[in-house]
Amino acid sequence: MSLEGTQTYFLPGADGWIVVDPGDDDASHQAAIAAVGPIESVLVTHRHHDHVGGLARLRAATGAASRGHDARFSVGADPLSDGASIRLGGTLAFARVLATPGHTSDSVSLVLHDEGGPVGVLTGDTLLGHGTTIIDHPDGRLGDYLRSLERLAELGPIPALPAHGGFPGPVDSLAHSYRAHRAQRLDQVRHAVAELRAADKAIGVGQVTDLVYADVDPSVRKAAEHTVAAQLALLEEEG
Repeated sequence: MSLEGTQTYFLPGADGWIVVDPGDDDASHQAAIAAVGPIESVLVTHRHHDHVGGLARLRAATGAASRGHDARFSVGADPLSDGASIRLGGTLAFARVLATPGHTSDSVSLVLHDEGGPVGVLTGDTLLGHGTTIIDHPDGRLGDYLRSLERLAELGPIPALPAHGGFPGPVDSLAHSYRAHRAQRLDQVRHAVAELRAADKAIGVGQVTDLVYADVDPSVRKAAEHTVAAQLALLEEEG
């Protein structure tokens, strides 16, 4: 589910490093983060355990404040709110918080700026290095996710810096391809619902997943069901 693992980022702050997504609760990983140097603060892109599991351990080791969109992860500092600016150091001027819900309700991205404008965006799990992300329904909503993809596409051809799977290239083209993939899957769900209805069969998450994700690896079946639930919910909203 986390591909090759969680990619932890270090941003230069005014008084040390700003760590983004400290990862799961792994003593060696948190120790390696703490050893890099003074940690000014810790930011999390969303609530999933492979992003916040190690947060408490890292805070205890460094005394750093932490911030997330969800107030549960904000200790010693205000939660991350859409449009908020975080001062950076080095060649970077600031990071702008961009609310990108959909994968989860509290998902945020961080748009990195130098003096000339945006130069990259940390996307958390909203965009990945390869594959596609799940919509963690009912907390995550597909309608929100599609709108978040639009916001990311509007950033233009700056690098996407996801939390898993490497570095896929320009965020605008990646967001457009994700949106096209979601539209294709939504059409498949519509056809699956019509097929089940015509056969007078039950229409549920399991039955639709069997048709739309017939070739999915069993290890990610639950993720596929979450996404199908979100797709069905959106179709129901649309009537």
